Amino acid sequence: MTSTPIRWGFLSTAGIARKNWQALLFSGTGSVAAVASRDQAKAAAFIAECQREAAFPTVPRACGSYEELLADPSIQAVYIPLPTGLRKEWVLRAARAGKHVLCEKPCALDAKDLAEMIDACRAANVQFMDGVMFMHTRRLAAIRNVLDAAELGTLRRIHSQFSFNAPAEFLAGNIRMSSHLEPQGCLGDLGWYTIRMTLWTLGYLMPERVSGRILAAQGRSDSPGAVPMEFSAELFFPGGLSASFYNSFQTEHQQIFIASGTSGYLKLDDFVLPFHGSETRFTVTNSSFDVDGCRFNMAPGRREISCAEYSNNHPTAQETNLFRTFNTLVAGGSPDPHWPEIALKTQKVMDACLASARNNGTPVPVS
Repeated sequence: MTSTPIRWGFLSTAGIARKNWQALLFSGTGSVAAVASRDQAKAAAFIAECQREAAFPTVPRACGSYEELLADPSIQAVYIPLPTGLRKEWVLRAARAGKHVLCEKPCALDAKDLAEMIDACRAANVQFMDGVMFMHTRRLAAIRNVLDAAELGTLRRIHSQFSFNAPAEFLAGNIRMSSHLEPQGCLGDLGWYTIRMTLWTLGYLMPERVSGRILAAQGRSDSPGAVPMEFSAELFFPGGLSASFYNSFQTEHQQIFIASGTSGYLKLDDFVLPFHGSETRFTVTNSSFDVDGCRFNMAPGRREISCAEYSNNHPTAQETNLFRTFNTLVAGGSPDPHWPEIALKTQKVMDACLASARNNGTPVPVS
């Protein structure tokens, strides 16, 4: 726990920043000191709207440029939800200004850029972390207990799906439909999560090779090219273990994760944003099959495991824990290399999947 709240600046008024505003307030370890936009009036309006719902004791300052915010010596950390095409520049500038960086995902256009961003943060002795909220849920510890106890036997297969059915206004105007701003499309926006959950499950073991497919692509009218709208991939790991994932802007809400082993399987129906409520859950199934004469019996062997934490917008929620973790690292003065390392691994797998898809699914090795 930090004795003095960490002072944050937000570079942009992106929609997800509203959730993180409230998470910072509930964390008790940080505060929003300033919000920057290229239009100061827009920053001021964003602050006023957020303050009405989740008020900090001191009203944050509205900045009319990102440069103005980074020049403020009192700001210790910045949250960067800018479009992926713009992130590298502002992460590098933030690091040079001595600011710790929480970066939205996907973190970069490719692994080379992300490595440069991470190196800049390392050189400046500032923390770099991506904004994957589920990494900070209590549920992961309970899942790890099941995996470590070998309740599933030997893992053989992992599958994950994360999608939503984008409305017409999204397809016509959202930045995720622009190849200039978000060239990875649904793979970047949603695949970062499916890849990360797979890697986390395997202790960040990297696949030997991957094969990706763009199942559908589209761009808004001003996009230089189409972006992936629907994407699937296969990941091949040492020892014959395999994984698959599916992401889409064309199928309604799915956030399914299944880890299958020689003795059973574990399933989450809400691995990214837990279903609303005061508990997070998952199921473990160890079915058994018995033949008794003419009777063929399949016993379900299913149990539900729950964790006492709210799904969102609460002091116990995963997004709040993200900021508590980050603020503790800032206060401690020693950046944790684990967070940039796993971001880079996620980016490398994503890059390989996209490279494969652009070559008709030809398998691509992962360095």
